[in-house]
Amino acid sequence: MTTNTAYPAAWLELRADADAAARASGLVAALRAHLPGPPLLVRDLGCGTGSMLRWLAGRLPGPQRWILHDRDPALLAVAAAAQPEHAADGAPVAVRTERGDITELRADDLAGTSLVTASALLDLLTAEEVAGLAGACTGAGCAALLTLSVAGRVELTPADPLDAELAAAFDDHQRRTVHGRELLALDAVEATAAASQRGGAAVRRHPSPWRLGESEAVLAAEWLRGWVAAAVEHRPDLEPAAEGYLRRRLSSCAEGALRVVVWHEDLLVLPAEG
Repeated sequence: MTTNTAYPAAWLELRADADAAARASGLVAALRAHLPGPPLLVRDLGCGTGSMLRWLAGRLPGPQRWILHDRDPALLAVAAAAQPEHAADGAPVAVRTERGDITELRADDLAGTSLVTASALLDLLTAEEVAGLAGACTGAGCAALLTLSVAGRVELTPADPLDAELAAAFDDHQRRTVHGRELLALDAVEATAAASQRGGAAVRRHPSPWRLGESEAVLAAEWLRGWVAAAVEHRPDLEPAAEGYLRRRLSSCAEGALRVVVWHEDLLVLPAEG
């Protein structure tokens, strides 16, 4: 299974600030109350350039040890170079990387882990892979904070007549089958929550939308290009209309007149006590 290799480091870095602003920080307070005593061992799955590490380490008490998992050695190198120095209480944060397939992790691999994290990952998994991840976490008795899964809702202001049709085509594209793997896409959070509850865990869910305005115009423009391209890939008949649509939207973006809300959802999984 491939995670994050479809997304170059430049895109992951471009979205990092919007990701940080969107993540449901209220879930961190609930998480802190359930974490074991230090030192914490945190595993970040599909870590990309390390944005979760940079966002979360300073919100948790230390000392902390983070293991960053990804298949892409170039992304691992970027993530390891951008590590934070201190936890919320000033304690040290140590980081190492581990290259491999995260879908092969099982409960024994997570022994001693305090927390599993991931960002923009669940919607890239299949039902079987989600069940395996949930089972590994509940079996190891560790918490999980799984953020920024696509929720299938986009709001663009001002509205355009083609918005709804492109959004539907994009959602269908997200549910595509890749190399025999049927991606969960918009159903990923629900499936992960259900699998975790079957394992005895408690779950909390919270929306985590991107809110992109004039100051995020560069990100909004890049997101628009990818959003429209994915929709057209699924529905080639939309291409003629989509070309004009994208020109209009990018022009509005450059003028600072476009507002975009891209909805995501965060999931906190807390293991059964005792």
